[in-house]
Amino acid sequence: MVRTILVVDDDDNTRHGLGLGLRSLGYRIRFAESAPVALDVLRAYPVDIVISDHFMPGMSGLELLKLVRARHPDTIRIMLTGHADMELAIEAINRGEIYRFLMKPCDRQELGIALQLAFQQLDLRRENQRLLALVRSNPKLAAYLNEVPAASIPKP
Repeated sequence: MVRTILVVDDDDNTRHGLGLGLRSLGYRIRFAESAPVALDVLRAYPVDIVISDHFMPGMSGLELLKLVRARHPDTIRIMLTGHADMELAIEAINRGEIYRFLMKPCDRQELGIALQLAFQQLDLRRENQRLLALVRSNPKLAAYLNEVPAASIPKP
């Protein structure tokens, strides 16, 4: 399965550099030079992760990622910025707008690890949703799981 990442940054060089690095890791990359363009891309294509710069004209990355969270809650959101604002990072992470806050220039290895962890979390969420749908669609299984203590359910 090809993973898709949307890179949002008003700087052409940053978008291009991130794109080269991410493609070399095997990801499909989509680009947006502004928040409105990013929202258009998200309406048109499925995206697993959005990596957005924070300081952009018109709409900040945090504002964009808040909208992404509201409209595409399963999309992982990562903020990339050249300005260290720890209060912003802590607030954004604690309120759930972003998964990670990375500083520019971002070390390729650090970004790769952050993306691996993000995709692991995304896979776990999707598997939990699949299992929950399975349980909800099978009343006998739901009843069994409600009656049996979790410790006694056999592990795979």
